[in-house]
Formats: sequence, C-alpha cells, structure tokens
Amino acid sequence: MRIAVTYENGQIFQHFGHTEQFKVYDVEDGKIVMSKVVDTNGSGHGALAGVLAGIGTDVLICGGIGGGAQMALQSAGVQLFGGVSGDADEAVEAFVSGMLAYNPDVKCDHHEHHGEGHTCGDHGCGGSHHCGGHCE
Repeated sequence: MRIAVTYENGQIFQHFGHTEQFKVYDVEDGKIVMSKVVDTNGSGHGALAGVLAGIGTDVLICGGIGGGAQMALQSAGVQLFGGVSGDADEAVEAFVSGMLAYNPDVKCDHHEHHGEGHTCGDHGCGGSHHCGGHCE
C-alpha cells in the first residue's frame, strides 16, 4: 500500500490544493518500509490527483481539501482521509495501526469568502484550524 501525505517541514500541510510536496510511504505487512518526499512540480488542486495516481497512491492523508479535488481523487481511485493535522510520520503510523483520527466530511469552502477581507494563502483549513469560522 502506498500512502501520501500533504507535507511541509515534517507536518501535514493544511491546504491540499497548494501543497508543494507529498511525503510518500510504502507499507507492507503493517509496517512502513520506505518513505520519500515528492515534489508536486507546481501542480495544484485537481491536477494533484493525477500526480498521486501517477505514483501509485492508494491513500491520501491531508488537512483541508475542496470538493473538486475530492472528486478528482475519487476518480483516480485514491482513498481520502482529510481533516488531519500534526506530524506526518505520526499520522501515517496512526493510520497503519487503525487509530487515525480524521474527518470523513472534510471540506474547505473558504474560496467563497475572499471578499470578506481574508486571504486563504496565509493559513490552512481542516482539523483544528477554523479559518476564522469559514471552513467548518
């Protein structure tokens, strides 16, 4: 099984569509046997699903993610576990052991709120981040 995590400085990056890297883990017999960091080469939003499919990803762990990207992942056959924050390695260990806390209804619809004086490039969405109440 191949698991990818939106990644930045050891942590789960909180906005799928803007992630610049994934950390990819190969799991065999319930153990992580390999991990590496993969650059997205400037791809964004829905195109990232193609990047993940291209490297054979089975599972994605991320923070916030929009509906279009969720649909692209579903079409690519990548199972989504969103609304997760914290250390990337710890999240994968939790997933492998069946203990990962995630939000099955994760969404980040903050794109509709840019006219309200907030910019979404400054922060992430999902998990315990509330984006000023816009991404709940």
